[in-house]
Amino acid sequence: MEAILLQYGWVLIVLVVLEGLLAADNAVVMAVMVKHLPQEQQKKALFYGLFGALIFRFSALFVITVLVNYWQIQAVGAAYLLFISAKNIYDLRKHKDDDNDESTEKSGKKGSGFWLTVLKVEAADIAFAIDSMLAAVAIAVTLPHLGEFDIGGINGGQFIVMLLGGFIGVIMMRFAAQWFVKVLNDYPSLETAAFLIVGWVGVKLVVLTLAHEKVGILPEEFPHSTAWELTFWVVLLAIAFVGYLVGVRNKKNN
Repeated sequence: MEAILLQYGWVLIVLVVLEGLLAADNAVVMAVMVKHLPQEQQKKALFYGLFGALIFRFSALFVITVLVNYWQIQAVGAAYLLFISAKNIYDLRKHKDDDNDESTEKSGKKGSGFWLTVLKVEAADIAFAIDSMLAAVAIAVTLPHLGEFDIGGINGGQFIVMLLGGFIGVIMMRFAAQWFVKVLNDYPSLETAAFLIVGWVGVKLVVLTLAHEKVGILPEEFPHSTAWELTFWVVLLAIAFVGYLVGVRNKKNN
């Protein structure tokens, strides 16, 4: 029993690390989505949006084998992220000569209302969640069965490990997104880099969609290959690093 519990402990750590890595790029998207709201509403929007997403993840664990067949979910998520990335970068470039106060006022007027923003946060997390849940299932089912009960066709012990990993991941995403909102408020010129990252995450969802077994344009194993994972993170970190340097320079000049 001690050996089994040790295996469960290690797998839970792996799932938390996995969710933490996924939370990094997802949190940037969440931060961009809520930034236009008044400061007192930003935390609430993240809380409500991610709470709804947590309920979705819990429910989806029961039907993951059915949900995975709908590649359209990731396709819609990819299209939406690419759209808001392109649109907002265009708007930022169009109004680059406006002062910061006027730009903030305009973006606030154009932004979505509170509950629509909450729905967008939930929708974005649903698009992200499918791949991470599949990875969690693939890892957890390698564990020996613990207990004599099943939940949704999955051994109870395995299900609890997946649920804990997803729950911790959502919490990490929430606080990471809150931190990114603060950074964007402190360095307004970082918005362009943030929207570039949103677009790059959209590309990630495009790759996942194209590699879906029912689409088959890319090899099914490609999104999880070392080459693609390395390319994704190198590009993302490069965008963030260059954006940070530009943001610091612009803040000093102002």
